[in-house]
Amino acid sequence: MNTTGSPAEAPEACQQLAASGHSQLIVLHYNHSGRLLGRAGPEDGGLGVLRGLFVAVSSLVVLENLLVLAAIVTRMRSRRWVYYCLVNITLSDLLTGLAYLVNVLLSGPQTFHLAPASWFLREGVLFMSLAASTFSLLFTAGERFATMVRPVAESGNTKRGRVLGFIGLCWLLAALLGLLPLLGWNCVCAFQSCSSLLPLYSKAYILFCVVIFACILATITVLYGAIFRVVRANGQKASRHPVRRKARRLLNTVLMILVAFVVCWGPLFGLLLADIFGSNVWAQEYLRGMDWILALAVLNSAINPLIYSFRSREVCRAVLGFLCCGCLRLGLRGPGDCLARAAEAHSGASTTDSSLRPRDSFRGSRSLSFRMREPLTSISSVRSV
Repeated sequence: MNTTGSPAEAPEACQQLAASGHSQLIVLHYNHSGRLLGRAGPEDGGLGVLRGLFVAVSSLVVLENLLVLAAIVTRMRSRRWVYYCLVNITLSDLLTGLAYLVNVLLSGPQTFHLAPASWFLREGVLFMSLAASTFSLLFTAGERFATMVRPVAESGNTKRGRVLGFIGLCWLLAALLGLLPLLGWNCVCAFQSCSSLLPLYSKAYILFCVVIFACILATITVLYGAIFRVVRANGQKASRHPVRRKARRLLNTVLMILVAFVVCWGPLFGLLLADIFGSNVWAQEYLRGMDWILALAVLNSAINPLIYSFRSREVCRAVLGFLCCGCLRLGLRGPGDCLARAAEAHSGASTTDSSLRPRDSFRGSRSLSFRMREPLTSISSVRSV
């Protein structure tokens, strides 16, 4: 299919389509990038079974994060900085799943019925949610580093205000990053500077995003590397077996975070770099891989709750208590079983909460202040002043 016309006519037609906001502008860019090669027309190319699989992946991400978010908000009594970090990560991953679901449902033939502004919004919200997720991981790693390696004395209100301020900054930067193409940083009618994988996105913008995400990955690696060394050193010095076991648990969590992030995001970075510096012929040869690679990056939002939440006994109790109450209301479990499980969770949570009270251990005994505590999720439960 070829709808671009002659080289001399294409720019004029493109400018007219851009001025009117016509959906034909998307067809023009997709055709120029080669995305329509081998297809009978824009209406051809539905994803079929593959599309259904991507919808299932996004639905899994949404339901999983929605469950964890509801359990944290309704069942956890702690309101330390860890709580806000967990809510922030879960919320960003929930938005990622929703954005990816909308992206999949509006892809295929529906793409060519979108106005250019709608296309930029479709892609921009997904970029924004992915950026919010990675910024949240970076912020959480920074807070863990500050708590465990460089503790600073500050009041609870000051700590809470600073955490909330940085969370707001994360979302502001993510929104700005995702909406830059809609605000003007795009390649509309500048075909030579357009990406082959995202035909209306400028290669310069994609390179900018890749550099930012690569810097975030490097920073997260450095921060968790420092935490890894501190925890390993403390575990080796500890004489008691429970302390060494807790240290190993936290080390395993740190390694899981790094491996999941690299495995899920590495292929997307590589594909985008190849799109920027490679030829259109190469991009078309590996174009189908983009769907799987993007799904892999989104899948990181399904892995995050498993690492950040379900490795914490407190959050596990909150999720089990939430599910138990839901089953009880639906009549799927006996009241006795549910009440027993809830009492067990409440008892365990009380033990956990007692170790997290602000500075109680410092008031009671000096030795307790240096005792290693059970890590709350991948984020350390070591209390900063």
